[in-house]
Amino acid sequence: MDGNNRWARARGLPGAEGHRAGEHAVQSVIRAAAERGIQVVTLYAFSSENWRRPEEEVSHLMNLFLKALAGRVAELHDNQVRLRFIGERSAFSADLQKGMADAEILTAGNQGMTVVVAVNYGGQWDITEAAKKLVAEAAAGRLQADQITPERLASGVCLADLPLPDLLIRTGGEQRLSNFLLWQAAYSELWFTPVLWPDFNGAMLDQALADYAGRQRRFGRSGEEVASLKGEA
Repeated sequence: MDGNNRWARARGLPGAEGHRAGEHAVQSVIRAAAERGIQVVTLYAFSSENWRRPEEEVSHLMNLFLKALAGRVAELHDNQVRLRFIGERSAFSADLQKGMADAEILTAGNQGMTVVVAVNYGGQWDITEAAKKLVAEAAAGRLQADQITPERLASGVCLADLPLPDLLIRTGGEQRLSNFLLWQAAYSELWFTPVLWPDFNGAMLDQALADYAGRQRRFGRSGEEVASLKGEA
């Protein structure tokens, strides 16, 4: 969700206003995704590299995050949305950690869309943590080297119990993953837009989905093979 600061600067506003507008865009896009039957939305809210930003900006982001948790979780719960968080939480304040845990507990039984919020998250961290689990299993004598497979490692990364992401959208004009879901997005379709995140809405989501619908997902197969498989189905 890139472009909050640039959105604010273009309007002569402080960066905090851009993040506030970005939070409103989150609400809008979650509603739009639910209306379109999307099962899982993962939002990259704060990367493990974002701590490098100015202290004042980080502090504002944390306060905004805490207020959003307090003000939006009940609405999500009423709409049967299940809320989850991924990333290293220990770096956050006790209040934020408790807010995230409480939100997950409250919404755990909901049967609607799942909204995942990635905070203090990095794809390299995610893969490293999964590798640590395998090392621990091996050290305990429960795992041999030849038993380590991509599937075994995949079971230890975040979101292992959810479908792999079909589509990855990046706003703001940059065309890179920025350490987001590196393992999970190996075969995701990528869609980039110059639109800054606060201006992203349901109509923009429809553009991304329409583009995605016109693509052929091959997963290593040839285009002809995929087409023949679809014909058999």
